[in-house]
Amino acid sequence: MSGKTTHFGFQTVPEAEKAGRVQGVFGSVASKYDVMNDAMSMGIHRIWKDAMMDWLAPRPGQRLLDVAGGTGDISFRFLNRAGSGHATVLDLTEPMLVEGRKRAEAAQMADSLDWVVGDAMALPFADNTFDVYTVSFGIRNVTRPEEALREAYRVLRPGGRLMVLEFSQIPNEMMQKVYDLYSFNIIPRMGQAIAGDRDSYQYLVESIRQFPDQETFLGMVREAGFGNAKYRNLSLGIACLHSGWKL
Repeated sequence: MSGKTTHFGFQTVPEAEKAGRVQGVFGSVASKYDVMNDAMSMGIHRIWKDAMMDWLAPRPGQRLLDVAGGTGDISFRFLNRAGSGHATVLDLTEPMLVEGRKRAEAAQMADSLDWVVGDAMALPFADNTFDVYTVSFGIRNVTRPEEALREAYRVLRPGGRLMVLEFSQIPNEMMQKVYDLYSFNIIPRMGQAIAGDRDSYQYLVESIRQFPDQETFLGMVREAGFGNAKYRNLSLGIACLHSGWKL
């Protein structure tokens, strides 16, 4: 073992333990995940995901890999926008995929969907396989995000596109403090009330604060090899879209 450590929320843990802990969090909340997303964001996560699709502009026939794809939100949107194509939903936590398969959209799009249990840092796909790689509110849970970005570059075809939707930092100190008050005081209580799990949502809030800010993450996208990399803030920077191309 390397002896290296990483963060799990505000805790410092051995790198080898993080994936198992993340699986525990999402396995615990899988059945209530979609309901909690609506409650925590007051439905705004749907607007952010639609903004992701607007910038992505899916085209007919494209192949998508949606990493940390959970219950399929992004893949369903992608296939609806593209009109035709294929989406692979990959997630580390099988119970999340099980919940996704229960959704009505999954049955309607079954011929265009694959559900795969896998690790963002070691994707079970050949080089140059996909036209689009997305990860939505998932890359902050990866033990080494820089490895996930290198894997994204590897599996994308030349001309392929990366798009990352993730929570970020509000570039206004006072507004960030207000948002932190909401996050740390309200969201764990919602987790207890709706999902019966305060600790998992405490971790999720802490993981947001540990994730790099917009410019730092942009540098990581470029370091992984992506060209024409840029970002757009959503809701004042509560969330952020990063885009890059395999040129």
